[in-house]
Amino acid sequence: MGWCCSGICRALAPLVLLFVLRERSCCCCWGLKRSSGDLEKSLHSDPNPWDVLQRHKRSWVWNQFFVLEEFTGNEPLYVGKLHSDVDKGDGKVKYVLTGEGATSIFTIDENTGDIHATKRLDREAQAYYTLQAQALDRLTNLPVEPRSEFVVKVQDINDNEPKFLDGPYMAGVPEMSPLGTTVVQVAATDADDPTYGNSARVVYSVIHGQPYFSVEPKTGVIRTALTNMDRETRDQYVLVIQAKDMVGQMGGLSGTTSVTVTLTDVNDNPPQFTHKSYQYTVLESLPVQSVVARIKAADADIGSNAEMDYRIMDGDGPGMFNITTDENTQEGVIILQKSLDFETKSGFALRIEATNRNIDSNFLSLGPFSDTTSVKVTVEDVNEPPIFSVRLNKMVVSEDARVGTSIGRVSAHDPDTSHSSIRYSIDRNTDLERFFNVDALSGVISTAKPLDREANSVHNLTVFAIESQDPTQIGKGVALITVLDINDNAPIFAKDYETTLCENAMPGQVLQTISAVDKDEPLSGHRFYFALDAPVASNLNFTLRDNKDNTASILTKRGGFRRREQAVYQLPVLITDSGSPSLSSTNTLSVRVCECDSNGEAFSCGAVAYTATGLSTGALLATLGCIITLLVMVLLIVTMRRRRKQPLILEEERDIRENIVRYDDEGGGEEDTEAFDMVTLRNLNIVRDPNVRRDVTPDTPTYFHYTSASHPPYKSLPDNVVFREFIWERLKDADVDPTAPPYDSLQTYAFEGSGSVADSLSSLESLSTDSDQNYDYLSNWGPRFKKLADLYGNSDSGSVFS
Repeated sequence: MGWCCSGICRALAPLVLLFVLRERSCCCCWGLKRSSGDLEKSLHSDPNPWDVLQRHKRSWVWNQFFVLEEFTGNEPLYVGKLHSDVDKGDGKVKYVLTGEGATSIFTIDENTGDIHATKRLDREAQAYYTLQAQALDRLTNLPVEPRSEFVVKVQDINDNEPKFLDGPYMAGVPEMSPLGTTVVQVAATDADDPTYGNSARVVYSVIHGQPYFSVEPKTGVIRTALTNMDRETRDQYVLVIQAKDMVGQMGGLSGTTSVTVTLTDVNDNPPQFTHKSYQYTVLESLPVQSVVARIKAADADIGSNAEMDYRIMDGDGPGMFNITTDENTQEGVIILQKSLDFETKSGFALRIEATNRNIDSNFLSLGPFSDTTSVKVTVEDVNEPPIFSVRLNKMVVSEDARVGTSIGRVSAHDPDTSHSSIRYSIDRNTDLERFFNVDALSGVISTAKPLDREANSVHNLTVFAIESQDPTQIGKGVALITVLDINDNAPIFAKDYETTLCENAMPGQVLQTISAVDKDEPLSGHRFYFALDAPVASNLNFTLRDNKDNTASILTKRGGFRRREQAVYQLPVLITDSGSPSLSSTNTLSVRVCECDSNGEAFSCGAVAYTATGLSTGALLATLGCIITLLVMVLLIVTMRRRRKQPLILEEERDIRENIVRYDDEGGGEEDTEAFDMVTLRNLNIVRDPNVRRDVTPDTPTYFHYTSASHPPYKSLPDNVVFREFIWERLKDADVDPTAPPYDSLQTYAFEGSGSVADSLSSLESLSTDSDQNYDYLSNWGPRFKKLADLYGNSDSGSVFS
């Protein structure tokens, strides 16, 4: 089989055949054995290609096809032709193309084997396509040639301009840099094929930014093109760099980018004061450590190159001022170190130097990097308060000094030239009890009250000195007055002693060691003398021994002490100090007799209890008082209950159920008219239904139920009817009450006396008298009333009470 890439290749087949032995990337035609594979594989397997040609006959072999990218013709682009030796031109063989872009980009004429590209190709999108070709029998669709693979390579054209992917650029270079100092390197990329022609070969050039900078054409390195570029003159440059392909030739494509170059600062400028001298004015009252003035030396540099230090080179008033650097503003701050006094010195002259802190040795020739200036400070006078000649006046006064005694004198003066007169006074906040006075004109301090060193030994007074011409100007001084001690306090026991004496104590035994204290503080120290008071000095029980060290010991003279005989001994002790004159006091020491164990430890002290342990006298009196009070209250309650009378008739509003009033004696008869009107008790015979139960609500109205129309008022009825209506109204209320108990709740009032005209109201004698009332209905009330039915039924009354 034979194939050609184009008609020209077909004509030059013999020449191409020779060339392919040296380079396999060219189109060619030759005969190969059908199953031998492609030419490339044959060349690798046999070092002598001529032997291959002579020894084998092959049907076909594939190599690369080339297609120009971005073809703009109207017809499909012819790529190449496939042909098999089996194809005799009778139409029995058809060609099939598969792989990348088959049918979509590349098509094949199945009859002739011609391959065409139907779309524009872009090498930057895809540089080559791998396809497979096969010859098939048209009738059986079986392969007549084995499948083989070939490549269609897209041939590049210059259709992409160079691009700066990292642009725009920012760079910096120190000012005053030498010629040729590297600034930055730029790089442009070209998407065209770098292995084919000059389409991707880029050169660089400066379009804008000359003559300050230059760029190397091949590397893109930007360098300084001038010396002594000063940042203070111009600190930034904007360059435009161009990259052009085709080695910069005509027709090449180009791209640009910007490069911003900033000159960084170096210390090439010394500091300079804007003035050779400065003048400032301050008040003499300016506090110490205050700022007097700020000066600054100008420096065209920035950052650390502009940092500087200031110092005072010389000047009058050494130590009066100091200068430091404000790190934020690089100013020299002059600070006052001592107080100013216009009357002493009214002006100061200083010489100040400013020096760069960071000096670059490369620019020492531009120095010196320092500058000096003079500063004059003028002090202005102000009206100052008076000044005490001595800030702290120490004085002493005796504790027994009389009122008005002069203690000392304070003195102050006006420091101003006016020399105003001074008036003195004491700050009463420091002398609240007004122990002292000060003479307003002379400043003499004297006592105003008696002093007590033991209450306050030191007085710290603040004294005011006030100008007469300007009372707002007030000076302050201190008078420290110490009160000297005198012997005006007698010694006393150092503490309250609890002294115990065992019943088995032996003669000469030490019971207690005592000491004394004295509020006074003599210069030579305390010396106390102890003795028993004269009345008990010769007692037979105890003695005192002065230990000569401001202590004394109490000893027993005898043994055999008994609590039953005397539980407590009172021992007066006389204590005398060594003052002049000496003072003494009598202090009583209580000695309690105790029962002790074998080790001398007391476990029971005081008087022996002859009776059971009881309460104290105060507690007993309080208890007795409570008992008497309770008895009096009980008697009052009993008396009031006896005198209170119970009402005989209940009010109409009160409920009379469950109230049984019992009387154990007969009434006073007709003469007894205090409880109620006897007239209302007459003629109380009322017809009642005996069959009505009183423990249930009646179904029928009572006999004496009146409506509002027919019920006349009680005042218009006779007395007996009023009382009867009152009784039956209460009975009706009880009958209709569903919670009424099953017993008679009528009020029994009283028995009538023998002299009463009316019959008795009591039912106690009903069995002993003739009665026409029938109680047979009780047997119908159930088992609860069986006992009453037996008592009041048909049985003979005589037999019941026999």
